[in-house]
Amino acid sequence: MLIGISPLISPELLNTLYRMGHGDEIVFADAHFPGESCNANVIRADGLSIAPLLSSVAPLLILDQYVENPLAMMDVVPGDTLDPSVESDYMAAIRAHWPDTKAPNRIERFAFYEQAKSAFAVVMTGETAKYGNIILKKGVTPC
Repeated sequence: MLIGISPLISPELLNTLYRMGHGDEIVFADAHFPGESCNANVIRADGLSIAPLLSSVAPLLILDQYVENPLAMMDVVPGDTLDPSVESDYMAAIRAHWPDTKAPNRIERFAFYEQAKSAFAVVMTGETAKYGNIILKKGVTPC
């Protein structure tokens, strides 16, 4: 255990966050996401929900300030329903550390999968909420 780092962050996740560079993306995926099919770098965070994990990661990772929006979530498939509390819980976790963060862009399902393929890593969680996937783009760490 380390002081100031949440025990929700595994050594593998901490190492991954450290190795990511400016503009690299990390996917926090729900339990239903095809992580292994989308990306070779998969980190297991089974049993963890995404909002508390985001709350633990947010103080360690600055979001990219040089893009229109450093966050993306999967858009709802036509005819399906979206639970707005999923996004609001994620944003509350992020805004606790980065209050000016804009709401995430919504990306069509298959476009989201394509973006996940080029992400630095996919973190597979135990999140069961539908459309509970979010991509974070890392920014430049301040001096």
